[in-house]
Amino acid sequence: MTSSPRNPERRGSAGLVLLLGALTAFAPMSIDMYLPAFPAIARDLQAPLATVQLTVAAFLAGSAVGQLFYGPLADRWGRRPPLIAGILLYIVATAGCAASRSVEALLAWRVVMALGGGAGMVIARTVVRDLYDTTAAARMFSLLMLVMGLAPILAPLAGGQLLLLAGWRGIFVFLALFGLVTLAATLLRLPETLPPGQRAGTGPAAALAAYGELLRHRPYLLYAVSLGCIAGVNFAYISGAPFLFIELHGISPQLFGVFFGANAAGLIGASQLNRRLLRTRHPRQILTAAFLVNAASSLLFALAGSTGIGGFPLQAGLIFVSLCMTGFLYPNATALALAPFGSRAGSASALLGTIQYGIGACAGGAVGAWHTGTPVPVAATMAACAVTGLCAALGARRSEGQGDTGAPAES
Repeated sequence: MTSSPRNPERRGSAGLVLLLGALTAFAPMSIDMYLPAFPAIARDLQAPLATVQLTVAAFLAGSAVGQLFYGPLADRWGRRPPLIAGILLYIVATAGCAASRSVEALLAWRVVMALGGGAGMVIARTVVRDLYDTTAAARMFSLLMLVMGLAPILAPLAGGQLLLLAGWRGIFVFLALFGLVTLAATLLRLPETLPPGQRAGTGPAAALAAYGELLRHRPYLLYAVSLGCIAGVNFAYISGAPFLFIELHGISPQLFGVFFGANAAGLIGASQLNRRLLRTRHPRQILTAAFLVNAASSLLFALAGSTGIGGFPLQAGLIFVSLCMTGFLYPNATALALAPFGSRAGSASALLGTIQYGIGACAGGAVGAWHTGTPVPVAATMAACAVTGLCAALGARRSEGQGDTGAPAES
C-alpha cells in the first residue's frame, strides 16, 4: 500500500481523523446532548414541553439551509476560511442558547447555532473528497461513522451528568467550549486542501450555477436521494422509537436506553466492517448489497408491525438489522456521490447535506404526524425510505454505466 496523500491509512492521519470527527460531531452532539434537559428547560423558561421539542426541528431546518451557503464559499476561498467563520458563529450562538431567557430566544439561537455548525459537516466531507480517492474516501467516512454512532450513546449520558452538575445551561456552555477546542485544532492542524489555482468563482450567480450543474448530474442526484433516504430510515426510527418501545411494548426507560445503545453499537460495528470489505470490494458492490438487506428488513418490519407476527422480539431484531446497514450505506454513498467533483466538492458536499437533512426531517415529521397507536407509521416510513433509497442507488449505478467487475478496489 502506498503512502500517497490519497491514502487514509498513511502514518500521521490519526490527528486528522480526530479533527474531522469533531467537525462531524457538531450536529449529533448539538441534538443529542441536551435531550435529557427538555423538562428542565420547559420549567425554567415556563414553556410547554412541545415548544421546547421544536428546538430540535429548528436545528434541523437551520442545518439543511445553512449548509448551502458554505459549499460555494469553500470552493471560492478554500476550505479553512468558511470553516473558521462557521465555528465562530456556532460558539457565539451556543453561548446565546446558554443565556436565553425565553423559549423564543432559545429557538432563534438554535437556528443560528445550526447555521454555524453546518460548516463543520460540509467542510469535513469536502476535505475527505479533496484528499482521498473513492474507495479510500469510503474508508475514511467509515471511520467518521464512529463519531456518528457513538453520539447517540454518549451524548445523552454526558448531557444527563452535566444537567445534574450545572443545569441545562451548563450543557450549552460545554458545547461552546467544544467549539472553542475544535476551532483551536482547526487553526493549528487542518491544512488547506484546495490550492488557489483550483478555486471556483463566487457570488450568487456562480453558486446557483454550481447547484444547477449538480442537480443536472444524474448519478450525483440519485446518490444524494439515496443518502436522504438513509437519513429518513434513521429519523423515522428516532422519532417513533420512544412510543414503539416504551408506550406500545412497555419497555422501561432504562431498558429503552439499552436498546437504543445496542442499535448504535451495531451501526458502529457495521461501519468498521465496511472498512475491511473495501479492501476487496468496490463501494458500489457494498452499497447495493446493504440496500437490499436494508429494504428487506424494513419491509419485513412493516409486515410484522401491521400483523403483530413475532411480537416485539422480531420487530426489535428487524430494526437492528435495518439500522446496522446504515454503517455500510452512508460511507459508500457519500464517497460515490462526491467522487466526480474536484473544485466543486464544497458545493457538492453542501447540497448533499441539505438533501440528506431535508428528506430525513420529512420522514421524521411523517412519523409524528401519522400516529395510529401501532408500529405501522414507523415501519411503513422506514420501508418506504429503504425501498426508495435502493431504487435511487440502482438508478445511479445504471447512470454511471459501470457494473461490478469483481476486481479489488484501488488502495
